[in-house]
Amino acid sequence: YHQNPKTYAIVKQLLAEGNAGELQKYFGSRMEFGTAGLRAAMGAGISHMNDLTIIQTTQGFCRYLEKNFSDLKKRGVVIGFDARAHLSSGGSSKRFARLAANTFISQGVPVYLFSDIIPTPFVPYTVTHLKLCAGIMVTASHNPKQDNGYKVYWGNGAQIISPHDKGISQAIEENQEPWPQAWDDKLIDSSLLLHDPYAMVNKEYFKDIQKQCFYRNINKETNLKFVHTSVHGVGHKFVQLAFKAFDLSPPFAVPEQKDPDPDFPTVKYPNPEEGKGVLTLSFALAEKDGATIILANDPDADRLAVAEKQESGEWKVFSGNELGALLGWWIFTCWKNNNKDNRAIKDVYMLSSTVSSKILRAIALKEGFHFEETLTGFKWMGNRAKQLMDQGKAVLFAFEEAIGYMCCPAVLDKDGVSAAVITAEMASFLATRNLSLSQQLKAVYDEYGFHITKASYFICHDPKVIQQLFDNLRNFDGKNTYPKSCGRFKVSGIRDLTTGYDSSQPDQKAILPTSKSSQMITFTFANGGVATMRTSGTEPKIKYYSELCAPPGNSDVEQLKNELDELVNALEKHFFQPEKNKLQRKTE
Repeated sequence: YHQNPKTYAIVKQLLAEGNAGELQKYFGSRMEFGTAGLRAAMGAGISHMNDLTIIQTTQGFCRYLEKNFSDLKKRGVVIGFDARAHLSSGGSSKRFARLAANTFISQGVPVYLFSDIIPTPFVPYTVTHLKLCAGIMVTASHNPKQDNGYKVYWGNGAQIISPHDKGISQAIEENQEPWPQAWDDKLIDSSLLLHDPYAMVNKEYFKDIQKQCFYRNINKETNLKFVHTSVHGVGHKFVQLAFKAFDLSPPFAVPEQKDPDPDFPTVKYPNPEEGKGVLTLSFALAEKDGATIILANDPDADRLAVAEKQESGEWKVFSGNELGALLGWWIFTCWKNNNKDNRAIKDVYMLSSTVSSKILRAIALKEGFHFEETLTGFKWMGNRAKQLMDQGKAVLFAFEEAIGYMCCPAVLDKDGVSAAVITAEMASFLATRNLSLSQQLKAVYDEYGFHITKASYFICHDPKVIQQLFDNLRNFDGKNTYPKSCGRFKVSGIRDLTTGYDSSQPDQKAILPTSKSSQMITFTFANGGVATMRTSGTEPKIKYYSELCAPPGNSDVEQLKNELDELVNALEKHFFQPEKNKLQRKTE
């Protein structure tokens, strides 16, 4: 009994060939449902994203929601999808979204299913706006083209955090037999429980982000020209609408990349974080049209990369930390100009993740608002922001170095659409003061202290090697001793969020939540440097993040950069030991 002829044919072929190794890969272990939901290649078997695994996942999620929300059948859920598709297995984001909708509707749960592709932030926006119980976005963001994913939001409008992942995972295990009409997604089209939020959200979202528009007159008059690329993803239409909402002239769209294409034909990886390679066509269009700023979204438009043409004619691609510094400065400045009562500042907050630059901490200290750091990932910032907002605080901004920015309280997750248009307004405003983004970034560092960051990763496909590498750091000079130095750099503090140890706390216990299932150690150095090593939840990588923070007034940037370069070289040599551990370097 085979519901999907394509995946059935793949498995039948492997059986005919007697290919035990491949069958083991397809059926050996189920995809793990974590706080990021699911992320895997599309294809046959329980280790891949396909009709069956989507049905099973949604059945489990549905049962878990029934347990947690007595009014699930009154409030319902929202489901969105991007433009990914996989010809050989017949899987696509839209098909998966429809199957998920069918699962909920079969249990009497109202479903707000977007009728067309949308940016990921529209799902958390809809959860909050319509006060729904949960949201699902079918997307693999900037992963390679064969992948897809299933991202889950809770009723508070933020991504799920533990223990919900464990609870959902268990419910999936308990609901693997597809329910009677699980495959028949045509049923939803005639159901009264199916709603399409597309038109409403396309109106309300753009109304809500206008609360962050402060210089409409400048926007109307600006001579700045912008190029936008959606890298074959969903962003094009929505960034155009955002510019219109802010009274900015529409950005020039990179023609080869503006329409959704699941093959991502013009890029090796559809990830603007990879820097200049993804932006080649954008640079060419900008040169042709005389644009000086490039705005690039990843394929599901929840991230944003920005590049600016320098006076030398070179293009500068801002790192996530640099754009975080600029947006933090800008959003606070706009807040200050619109809140003349100084007492309000005690209720103002900004957040960033622990592997992101501490520039917001420096701005907060000097200006008098609150800064908090969270664990890595927007799920933590979204949940913390909601807690603070429920206490009557204003959370103005949150960011992570992986080019994710939350600029509007209406979306409790990273949002590349609002970030793009707010960046455009900031650039337009600065242009009236004859300042470029790069010049303003330097001004921010001059005022609050230079924050130089450097991050990279090694690829390692062997979990045993990764485990050994981190065990070695925890037993560096004999059992249970961490390194006291790294080359010539003295270590002054250790925080291990895998074990919960923190040398800087009176009781030696870390304040941030710990997780035994992932590796993460932060080293503080006597020279003011900080470096974090961690494993990735979604890729076979060991990542590192380093930063040197100087107090205001130390303007010898070159010397700071050299010092950080030396620290990073020592970190790679002594702590990663790439030759010994056969690690593969990030290749540009």
